[in-house]
Amino acid sequence: MSTWEEIVTPDRFDGQTVIVTGAASGIGRATALRIAREGGRVVASDLSREGLEKLAAEHPELNLVPVPGDISTEAAVQEVVAAAGGAVDGLVNNAGIMDSFQPVHEVDDATWERVLAVNLTSMMRLMRAVVPPMLDAGRGSIVNVASEAGLRGAAAGVAYTVSKHAVIGLTRNSAVMYGRKGIRVNAVAPGGTKTNIHAEFASQLAMEVLGPLMQAVVPPLAEAEELAAGITFLLSRDGSNINGVVLASDNGWNAI
Repeated sequence: MSTWEEIVTPDRFDGQTVIVTGAASGIGRATALRIAREGGRVVASDLSREGLEKLAAEHPELNLVPVPGDISTEAAVQEVVAAAGGAVDGLVNNAGIMDSFQPVHEVDDATWERVLAVNLTSMMRLMRAVVPPMLDAGRGSIVNVASEAGLRGAAAGVAYTVSKHAVIGLTRNSAVMYGRKGIRVNAVAPGGTKTNIHAEFASQLAMEVLGPLMQAVVPPLAEAEELAAGITFLLSRDGSNINGVVLASDNGWNAI
């Protein structure tokens, strides 16, 4: 198999302001860099101030606006939108956290509430904030990062699985609501990806049930830049006729 190579499309996001959450590492970082290298102004959000500062310091030639904060809070959402400065051309809702594979009879309230807050409520709040200026402009593009866990029941614990199924519902409903107003809303569903999102089996039941399944069918890990390529395609005008889709970017895992 040949080695994948990123091919940047010059000026694809020229003159556009795009918000990317979870931008300090992994898929978010790769996506922020891809958009900025293609001419976009990127408002980069993440809980890690250090990670965002490192991102900006390593790429002073790019138009990156770091906005650290806990995106699960309304205050952080408003800071991000304010940093965009009015018009928002695109939003990549990428920030997310994993659970510890707990099934429903083992999950605790704190895990459930935190996972749903980061993985789902933050996405809704950011969309709620950026859709009005997009409606005023008559155009906009949103890409929500779901997961293989949004397509199947055997990829995570109950909290993460529910959150990612809900992200797909959020995406499809919004695509219908705003499609005729010039706003496209799509999602990607990554499989295993080389990123810093961490998960461990805290459930013996999950290890017994899911462990063998994952060892048998999970394809090789993808590079974060491969996910960024799909995300930026959907986000850009290259995907102008695509609305309400869930792009499985998983090395064929969904087909097994």
